[in-house]
Amino acid sequence: MRRVYFAGMGAVSPAGWNAAAMREALDCGQPLPIQTMARPGWEQPLQVRWVPNPTGRLEFQAHPRMRRTSPIAHYTVAAALEAVAGLRGSLGKAGFRLGIVMCLQSGCVQYTNRFYTEVLENPSTASPLLFPETVYSAPASHVAALLGEVECVCTLVGDPSVFLQGIALGAQWLEEERVDFCLVVGAEEAGWTTADAVRHLDRHAIVAEGAGALCLCSDPAWSAGVELTAITDCHTYSANRTRMQAGAAMRGQLGSSTPVELLCDGIGGGSRADAAERAAWSDWDGPRVSPKRILGDALMASSAWQCVAACDALANGRYRAANVSVVGANQQAIGARFVRNPRSAASSRGDG
Repeated sequence: MRRVYFAGMGAVSPAGWNAAAMREALDCGQPLPIQTMARPGWEQPLQVRWVPNPTGRLEFQAHPRMRRTSPIAHYTVAAALEAVAGLRGSLGKAGFRLGIVMCLQSGCVQYTNRFYTEVLENPSTASPLLFPETVYSAPASHVAALLGEVECVCTLVGDPSVFLQGIALGAQWLEEERVDFCLVVGAEEAGWTTADAVRHLDRHAIVAEGAGALCLCSDPAWSAGVELTAITDCHTYSANRTRMQAGAAMRGQLGSSTPVELLCDGIGGGSRADAAERAAWSDWDGPRVSPKRILGDALMASSAWQCVAACDALANGRYRAANVSVVGANQQAIGARFVRNPRSAASSRGDG
């Protein structure tokens, strides 16, 4: 298989609008403040961690395409543009074919709620301008429109484990030489329907929102210093395999604990929901980080944050390798392994 590197990464989270803000929050180690969200028909609000308003106008907000878009589109575009920042001047040229893999679980819930509310109140006056923002492919279409020359685009829908499948798909496109770079994005926006649904599954979870993005490439000259070395099999849940067994099988395909390796797990605040993953990594005595515990449970975006946190830590030389573990909500357990590669873009291209 062709070697896969990472040319850049980006993140939008309750910590802020870039990967550096997320890194700072994770390094601090303290859960971010909790806000509230009204639920129709209830006096008691739901708990949530919102993405803060940007401190200034973002570069893409003036684009006509973004005037009526939902929050998830803004999170997706911001993370994607940060991840491809080093390529922006070269996209569209020979040797810079770009692919996009978008990964979602709940998707565009805010505009969906608004649209169906209007339909129920009076179908004849429901705004058709809202409808395009209710479909799962909307965020990917906005990114493709802003970046311009895009070779192929795909949207995957599933539980948080699908983000690692998105990375595997991007690696396959590189192997087949369909693209030269592949942008993999996981994003979600918070809404009362999502927060209420998650509350029924895990009373301890604090729903969050945001996005994470990684730009894959096969040319080491564009590497940001991180290489993908393995993605485990998809250990699906079934009548013959429980979440606990699937988590253990995934764990068995990743490396053992060492002081120079990092574990980015998907553990949040609920003991029941996290039981399978806690059991799978009970023997891990190396350093670890749990983005959901700090930032909240943003569904697909949370697994994207795990990968961004892992790659960011390696790119900054803090660890030699990192494992990412995702025991999905209802589909499968899957993991990935990344290693630090000193052949950075700066050193290979002579930029510094």
